[in-house]
Amino acid sequence: MVQPYLIVLPTEKRGRGVFAADDIPAGTTIEISPVIVMEAADRAHLDQTKLHDYIFEWNPDARQCCVGLGYISIYNHANPSNCEYEMDFENDLMEIKTIRDIQRGEELFINYNGSFDDAKPVWFEVQ
Repeated sequence: MVQPYLIVLPTEKRGRGVFAADDIPAGTTIEISPVIVMEAADRAHLDQTKLHDYIFEWNPDARQCCVGLGYISIYNHANPSNCEYEMDFENDLMEIKTIRDIQRGEELFINYNGSFDDAKPVWFEVQ
């Protein structure tokens, strides 16, 4: 389920991102999408490809990874972010929720470290 008020647009420095086509209140589930789960051996191969930048660690022990369908893999990183994601390991789903009110035209961000305000460094230079 990808809400109709989400759009993918080019960004100045990050390629493309997910944007709000309408105002969205805090606490709104904006996307629930399935994921394709892959084993550790697959991840070793994916880490050598462009897909490395679009996968998520999966399961609490992070031995698996996943590619999110829908717009999941297109949300850009920010700290703090204006959205957060939850992983449903049992049903192979990811959910994106807003954590504050979002204005029309605003880019939607997740924090790649999991928690919206996790300040640990990520593997790339944040722009």
